[in-house]
Amino acid sequence: MPRYTPLNTYQSDTDDPDKADWIARRLLTLRHDLKIAITNDRAPGSLIIGSWNIRAFDGGLPRLDESFHYIAEIIASFDICAIQEVKSDLAPLKHLVWLLGPQWEYFVTDVSDHEGGNYERMAFVYNTDCVSFRNLIGEIVVGRDALSSGNQIARSPFFAAFQAHWFRFTLVSSHILFGDTDAAGLQKRAEEITAITKALTKRAEKEDQVYIFLGDMNIDSADGPVMQALENSKMQVPDFPATNMAGDKFYDKIAFTVKGKSTRKTRLLRAGAFDWRDAIFGPSTRTADSAPDPADVTRISDADFRAYYGPRVAAHRARFGKAPYADFDGYYDQWMTHEMSDHLPIWVELETDYSDDYLRRFVTAD
Repeated sequence: MPRYTPLNTYQSDTDDPDKADWIARRLLTLRHDLKIAITNDRAPGSLIIGSWNIRAFDGGLPRLDESFHYIAEIIASFDICAIQEVKSDLAPLKHLVWLLGPQWEYFVTDVSDHEGGNYERMAFVYNTDCVSFRNLIGEIVVGRDALSSGNQIARSPFFAAFQAHWFRFTLVSSHILFGDTDAAGLQKRAEEITAITKALTKRAEKEDQVYIFLGDMNIDSADGPVMQALENSKMQVPDFPATNMAGDKFYDKIAFTVKGKSTRKTRLLRAGAFDWRDAIFGPSTRTADSAPDPADVTRISDADFRAYYGPRVAAHRARFGKAPYADFDGYYDQWMTHEMSDHLPIWVELETDYSDDYLRRFVTAD
């Protein structure tokens, strides 16, 4: 459970006396939605793995205090999460991990300052009550002939080895090249995915563990060449909905090896994307047919969100020497993605208890 103690200090904020009340109400609503979407139906002893491209975290004007609480609440629904687009300043990531609680740890890469790297890091945050680190981290390096350019992957995939119960796995986080969407540009993205999945399936043939490839794969179309490259790999690819704000791009994916030296069968229990806009920032996708909410869950209209944040964002910008937005209402949707993200987080639930299968090895026929 994340830390909520900062709400005590927000109560004494004379510039915004309603701050603690607002955040608490939003968190209660967000927690309700997370329970319905993810945690209520999880199987005993399972593993929930998340992946989230958190937009420029935190490369520009600092986020509002409340945004950190919301991001932490979502990630706390997972046992481990890969985060893409972490920027050079690690203070925001460290604050996020502090909010997650003392049982959470993290790893992070160096800044990718070469061509196509966009000065980004990748990170893993994980709950040590659920997952243990197996003391192995690294980057995927491919041969010169893996990409037609002869270069390395623009943002080298970051991997770390973990274990949850009986389940030994290595997470490989990636942020596939972004750029032109013409045939040549999409081919470059497809080549990166092919090179990575080939490397992982080759490793899985020799090692007693499952490789899980996840992250922002910049897949524009569900049936385009980039998605085809992932589906043509020897990895299992669960079905995820669109993960951009407009609901028409399939950027984020999780795939895992199902064959190799490991004798454990990777059993997928559930998978999905979580749309936080029903609880925070909006606009809500709920309809008159949606299930009724408990008494402490409150929904806010799009107009009320904009009215609430208008003066607060102006004051926040003024504290950092920035002029207010000339048209905050018109820029609201973009502003919101800088507070949370322009991607929805995705997740899979995998079975991790293979003890019955192990015991059956010792059962002799009658």
